[in-house]
Amino acid sequence: MDNSSGVGVLDKTVAVLNTLESGPASLAQLVAATGLARPTAHRIAVALERHRLLARDPQGRFVLGPRIAELATAAGEDRLLAVAQPILVQLRDTTGESAQLYRRQGDWRICVAAAERATGLRDTVPVGSALPMVAGSAAQILLAWEEPERMHRGLRGARFTATSLAQVRRRGWAASVAEREAGVASVSAPVRGQGGKIIAAVSVSGPIERLTRSPGRLHAAAVVAAGERVSALLHRPA
Repeated sequence: MDNSSGVGVLDKTVAVLNTLESGPASLAQLVAATGLARPTAHRIAVALERHRLLARDPQGRFVLGPRIAELATAAGEDRLLAVAQPILVQLRDTTGESAQLYRRQGDWRICVAAAERATGLRDTVPVGSALPMVAGSAAQILLAWEEPERMHRGLRGARFTATSLAQVRRRGWAASVAEREAGVASVSAPVRGQGGKIIAAVSVSGPIERLTRSPGRLHAAAVVAAGERVSALLHRPA
């Protein structure tokens, strides 16, 4: 089907944005994916970057920029956040621990929603925090179902291994103990979009003193159920 709007520069811009929906890309990868001439792809990408619709990851690759999330939030169109927030509150109340929702952006995972424990010792991750993809149970979830090439690239410098990611895929959840931060443990599970693609990770985190060194035994069932509820609601007609 021809999706051309008849406005050439707009169609080329959308092609660039669509390419980056699946993850970061170098200029050469943008050219290959869009079929645009290299100078054209570069000019469009740099212009989008200036308007914060694109950004660069630590390797200099283009990624979707913060302005896209800001526009989606302002327009009330970010269905994932609308669906997830009350479930995060329920998860916090069920487990007694802080709950978070993470999305991947290049080599970072961004906390896009949270429900904090009201009192006592807690692991506070403010919304908007960018954490590296090399440690933590949410990072394991966001990497475990990636295509093999991207997964093995993401394992460089990681505090977990390909073997541990295989275990994550088998059991459907991940746990970490002092992996991201000393004294902190967490449990995470996937949120799936259309076609079963992993689009986010739902997590609970807190001090090891409460979660123990086997946090999955305490909270895996609740976290997996929360991820499944968010996924099911996303698949319902809006």
